[in-house]
Order: sequence, then C-alpha cells, then structure tokens
Amino acid sequence: MIVKTTPEYFELLNKAVAREIQVAAQYILQHSAMEKLKRKVIKENYLLDTTVYDELGELLEKMAIEEMKHLGHIMERIYLLGGEATTKPSKITIGKSLKDFMKLGEKAEEEALELYRDVLKMARSLGDDATFKLFREIYKDEEEHLLKFQEYLDIEDEVPEIENDPPESSWRKIFTPEYIKMLNKALAAEISAIVQYTNQHEKASKELHRKKKAPLEILKGTNKAAVISDMLKPIFMEEMQHMEDIAERIYEIDFEAVADVDPKPEIGEGPQDWVVLDRDAEDYAIVLYRSIIKKATELGDIKTKRMFEKILEEEEAHYWQFDDFML
Repeated sequence: MIVKTTPEYFELLNKAVAREIQVAAQYILQHSAMEKLKRKVIKENYLLDTTVYDELGELLEKMAIEEMKHLGHIMERIYLLGGEATTKPSKITIGKSLKDFMKLGEKAEEEALELYRDVLKMARSLGDDATFKLFREIYKDEEEHLLKFQEYLDIEDEVPEIENDPPESSWRKIFTPEYIKMLNKALAAEISAIVQYTNQHEKASKELHRKKKAPLEILKGTNKAAVISDMLKPIFMEEMQHMEDIAERIYEIDFEAVADVDPKPEIGEGPQDWVVLDRDAEDYAIVLYRSIIKKATELGDIKTKRMFEKILEEEEAHYWQFDDFML
C-alpha cells in the first residue's frame, strides 16, 4: 500500500474526476458551438482576419485539453492508491452565448478550486505527498482558468437586430427532431467511449497490471495491460475528434448539442475485460452510425452522410483492434 487511504478520500478524489469530465466536455462542446455563434452576430470589423469568437474558441479548446490531462492524472492516482475511478461526470451545461460560456466557466472553476482545497487538506493530513503535489499543480491551472474567464465576464454577444425572422428554407426541413436526436445519440456514444477508454488507460497503471508474470513479459519489460493501454491512447484521440465533428455539425445546421454520457461507460477489472467491453462499445457505435448514414442518405443530407462514413471507417478499425485481442 502506497499510503493509508479512507473511503472519504476516494469519494473526494472521484468528485474531482467527475468535475474534470464535466469541464472537459463542457469546454470542447462550447468550442464546437462557436461557428454557429459567429454566423449569428455582426463581426467587429470585416477587415479583421479573426473575431472574438475565434479567440475564445481557441481558449476553450486549450482549456479542454488541459482538463483532460488533469482527468488522466487524477484517475491514474486513484488506481495507484487502490481505488476505482468514477465514470459519471458532474452536470454538463453548455449555454447558448459567449456570456453564458464565460459565466458557466467561472462557476465551474470556482467550484473546482473549492473542491481541490479540500483534496489538498485531506492529502496533507494523510501524508499523501504525491497527490498533494499533483493537486497543487492542478489548482494552479484551474486558478488561471478562473482568472481568464473573469477577464471576459463583461463581454456581450453582438446580435444583429432583425425586425422579422427570415423565411423558412425548404432544404432545412429535412432536419427533424427525430434526426437531431439520432445525431445527439451519436455524440453521447462518443463521450461515453472517451470516458471509458481514458479510465481504462489510467487503470493500466495500477500496480497489479504493471507486474510481469511470463518470461517474455520480463524480457520485453511490458505486459498485456500496458500494450492495450498504449493502443487506447490514439483511439481515444480519434474519439475526441469524432465528438467535436459531430457537435460542430449539429450546431452548423442550427440545432443544440446535448451533452449526455450514453451508454454508461463500463471499465472492467483487467485487460481481457477491457477488450471485450471496448469491442462492444465499438459494435454499438457501428450499428448506430450505419443507421444515421442510412437516414442521412434518405434525407439527402450528404455532408452528414460523408462525415459519418469517415467516422464509421475509423470505428470499424477500432473494433478490429479490440477483436484481435479476443481469446
């Protein structure tokens, strides 16, 4: 045992995990919404190459990446201490305007700092120096995020004044509520896969899975858990891109992304569980995405069709990677 822990300590650390999942998804989906907002506002100056929406979009994307790194480090620490990391995020709220994004970001970071002060206090009381140092670094990042959001709290969206709503376009009538629900179901599946694969990747650091048993494992300095963990990282990065692409398409056709985590991520106990569960996750996505492609073809939504064809090709490649490890 690295350090003597308590159930209360793991509960506190998992609150941090839930918070990091929340803000990572929140910031990347807000980043995806920027193009929709840009189309609805008057640019500050048509001669500029960029707008405040581009600047804040880049800021949110940068923060989302930093929050994903925090998430991985905290999960890894939980597993090294002998605990189990949660897969359930805190409530994800996206908002509809720049002002919403900045207010929601400020609130999320204030809540994170309050929580992490409690983690630091308990880590110190338990003599868990490594966790204390980790959260001290994370705390510094979150403090910088908070200050950055506060810089933009007074910003106002420049919404053009339109006396009458523009007439409905015939081609947009294909985007029915049922169809948008399918696209959001795909988005939820991507978020679920991201949480599942991230959790498993960090679980590979657990001491049990770092032990080598077979002679070849000793000679190569690795084991099956480490091999699968290495395989999960690039897959996870592709799922992140899928998530962003799907969200951007939903916003592009003038609807709202819904940040659900569905189906429920399943982590498993070890390498063989991982490949079975991850193969099932890819199977679910493949079936769903084929139905979306079929529907998009029926509706004549060629752009969405092509996007999901590309995503489907990558999901099938993921499926076969996991299938190769099946006993």
